[in-house]
Amino acid sequence: MNPLLTSWSPQIGEVEGKALGLNQRTAANRLQNISIMRSNENKTDPQLKTDVLAELNYEPSVKVTDIGVTVKDGTVTLNGYVTSYGEKWDAVRAARRVAGVNAIADDIQVKQPDSLRRTDGDIATAAAHQINWCTSIPSGTAGATVREGWVTLDGELEWGYQKTAAESAVQYLAGVKGVTNMITIKPRLAPAQIESAIQGAFERSALLDANKIKVETSGNKVTLRGKVQNYTERDEAERIAWAAPGVYSVDNQLKVAWSWVFGE
Repeated sequence: MNPLLTSWSPQIGEVEGKALGLNQRTAANRLQNISIMRSNENKTDPQLKTDVLAELNYEPSVKVTDIGVTVKDGTVTLNGYVTSYGEKWDAVRAARRVAGVNAIADDIQVKQPDSLRRTDGDIATAAAHQINWCTSIPSGTAGATVREGWVTLDGELEWGYQKTAAESAVQYLAGVKGVTNMITIKPRLAPAQIESAIQGAFERSALLDANKIKVETSGNKVTLRGKVQNYTERDEAERIAWAAPGVYSVDNQLKVAWSWVFGE
């Protein structure tokens, strides 16, 4: 690690900052991140379990008393029961927010009460309405098939955010037990220089260190490799990649490395 970075203080001069290629605010923020990551590096599995349970309890849409948590080597396993697919999704998302989580195994089962049960026909009708009423999705471009409460989305859209919007539109519907998103992305135009466009967006991002992320393209398929500090950064990198015009698919192979620090 660069010794200048480890000893950074608000009084450091511009000369040292230029030597690192960082401005004063950026370097100060990175030093703060290093301190946080070092504390995360020392977090034990019992401590991580306590933090995940606390975050689940803090999430108002999740009934934490029905969810179990086990942790081994930073991998969190969620089990138990929830009353809806939306609650299951919120529980996983809450666990992903916790510092120190390296991976998540989702073993939560959806066990719906009678009041939330719907026939496949009712769910399909509701899903169709939700998709048609979503302003992000052009009319007639996406559809839903339902089998035993499981919704499968299909169709063809121009942008990745539209695919995500379709899934968000149906995942909180009563009766839904799960969602499989089979919508394909086929832009009207296939612009050149996808890789440079994504890399430029990474460099503008306040959340990401573009130097730690490698963008690879094969035609209109994008693969992301490298290291990020947490799942928030990993999800943000994937969102940015999907936002590039001409992208058909994104293979997110970024690794969450909580103990990784800048300057190594």
